[in-house]
Amino acid sequence: MTDPNRLTLFYSPQSRATGMRVLLEELGAPYDLHVLNMKAGEQRQPGYLAVNPLGKVPAIRRGDALVTEQVAITIYLADLFPQAGLAPSLDDLLRGPYLRWIAYYGSTFEPAVVDRFMQREPGPVEMSPYADYDTMLGALETQLATGPYLFGDRFTAADVLWGIALNWTLSFGLVPKRDAFVRYAERLTARPAFQRVNAADAEMAAQHAAALGS
Repeated sequence: MTDPNRLTLFYSPQSRATGMRVLLEELGAPYDLHVLNMKAGEQRQPGYLAVNPLGKVPAIRRGDALVTEQVAITIYLADLFPQAGLAPSLDDLLRGPYLRWIAYYGSTFEPAVVDRFMQREPGPVEMSPYADYDTMLGALETQLATGPYLFGDRFTAADVLWGIALNWTLSFGLVPKRDAFVRYAERLTARPAFQRVNAADAEMAAQHAAALGS
């Protein structure tokens, strides 16, 4: 009998969903994949738009509960599997900083990177969600200087989110190759969970590309 609480990850390889699959692997969580071929536009079909009207991955379903947005999924999954120790408890003094840096990714880093990629000028400092690009990156670099992870020796779900993000943005030249960023991304992508997912993603992406040519 199917477990009604089993997780389903709506997924496409080499996308923002990759980090959430890595997190599930780090958590040791049982899950199923609902794979979408984004090269074929499956994320824009009615079936998936009923899951996420934005046509974006990742999304997570557990029973009737549906969660979208990387930040929300990161917090949700890490709290759902406390035995993995990747989320500070509510009474842990680290809980606030942990939430701060997860939120910083979605509300500050992502808008800044998108503006940089689109070669758009940011809004005035008073209105911009990230002040300015250099200030935004400087704060992150200072935090990573405590290393090896965001919070010194303590590895959390926030590191999965940031490690994948920096690996991608460094590879596309959207973040400068400063030592703190490069070493951090290398540390996270060397972990077995990332290595497993990365290999599976490469194979899946090749299958999706081949399907378009068939």
